[in-house]
Amino acid sequence: MTTADRLESVQEYYFSKKLREVRSLMEQGRPIINMGIGSPDLAPSPEVLKTLTTAIADTGAHQYQSYQGLPELRRAIADFYQRKFDVSVDATHEILPLMGSKEGIMHISMAFLNQGDQVLLPNPGYPTYGAVTKLVGAEPIYYDLKAENDWFPDLEELSKMDLSRVKLMWASYPHMPTGATASISQLKTLVDFAKRHQILLVNDNPYSFVLSKNPTSILSIDGAMECTLELNSLSKTFNMAGWRVGMVLGNSAFINAILKVKSNMDSGMFYGIQKGAVVALQSGAEWFDALDEVYNKRRELMFQLVEKLGCEYDKNAVGMFVWSKLPKNALPSEAFIDQVLHKKDIFIAPGTIFGSNGEGYIRFSLCVKEEKIKEAIERF
Repeated sequence: MTTADRLESVQEYYFSKKLREVRSLMEQGRPIINMGIGSPDLAPSPEVLKTLTTAIADTGAHQYQSYQGLPELRRAIADFYQRKFDVSVDATHEILPLMGSKEGIMHISMAFLNQGDQVLLPNPGYPTYGAVTKLVGAEPIYYDLKAENDWFPDLEELSKMDLSRVKLMWASYPHMPTGATASISQLKTLVDFAKRHQILLVNDNPYSFVLSKNPTSILSIDGAMECTLELNSLSKTFNMAGWRVGMVLGNSAFINAILKVKSNMDSGMFYGIQKGAVVALQSGAEWFDALDEVYNKRRELMFQLVEKLGCEYDKNAVGMFVWSKLPKNALPSEAFIDQVLHKKDIFIAPGTIFGSNGEGYIRFSLCVKEEKIKEAIERF
C-alpha cells in the first residue's frame, strides 16, 4: 500500500525524531539533561487532582460527552476570560473546548482552508502551523519576525504583497519560541490588517500566565471578534499538558464551522478531565504567584547557563523558555546543540526547528528542576 501524497509535504515532528536519539543515549547510561521540551514537570493543584478522582464516580462519567464540552466548563472559560483579560464571551456560542489547542490548529485549518488557499505563518514560529497548512493542501507564506523588530511582523511590508489568496494568518503572542510580547497597540494593528485584507487571524495564546506581568488577549481589541479567533490551553498555566485541555474562542459563526469538523473527529472530552479543568480555571492569584516563583528561580539559573555559553538573551521575555542568540563565531544552531548533547549530555532545542530566522539561536526550556540546571552549569 502506498501512503497519501500529502505525507510528502511534511516531515516527522523534530522532537519526535530527536527524542528517540536522546532516549537511546539515556539507555546507554548517558546522564542526559533534557532542556529542549516545554512539558511542565510540576503537578496540577491538589484541588484539581481531587476533583478528577472524585468525578470518575459520578453518574454518566464514563459515557460519551458533548462535542461542545460541559456547560460548566464553557462557563468557567468565559469567567476566566472576563476575570483575567476583561473579555466578555458567550459561553454557549463563542467557546469550544478542545482536546489540547494543537488539535484546534487542524480543526481551524480544515474548517476554513481550501486547496490552494494561502496562509501567513510566522518565521520563527510553531512548526505545526506549517505542517497542518500543507496537510490540508494550502500554501504556506512565511512572514519574517526578527529581533530588530521585537519579533513583530512588518505589516506595511506585508500589505505590499498580493494577499488575494490569503485566507488565514497565524500569530502567537506571547510569542513562541522567543517569548516576545505584543502591546495592545500592536495587537490592534494586527486586527486592522486582518480586517483590511479579509483574513481570518488566529492568535495562539498559551503563555500569557507564565512569567508575564500583563496577560493580554487579542479578543480585547475592539472589533476583533469580527475577524479573529484565539486558541488557549491549560497545559502551561495549570501544569496539565498531558490532560489535553484547550479551547478556541471567537464569534458563533466561526465556532460553528470548527464544530462541524471537530464533531466528526472525536466523541467528546473525558468527563473527569473537564471537571478538573473547571477547578483549574477558578484558581486564585496564589496559584499564579507560586507558579511564577518556581519559574523565576529556574530562569535566573538558566540565565547563568546561557551566559556560560556566551549567548545573549532578553530578560523581559515571558513564557517557559529562554531564547538565546549564539555568539558570532559559533557553529550553526543544529551543529551547536549536537555538540553540547554529545560532549556535555545536555539537550537544547535549535532555533532552526522554528524556521529559517531561528538560525543562530537556541532555546532552553524552564521545565527542568533547579538542581539539574545547577548540574548543567557545572558541566561547563
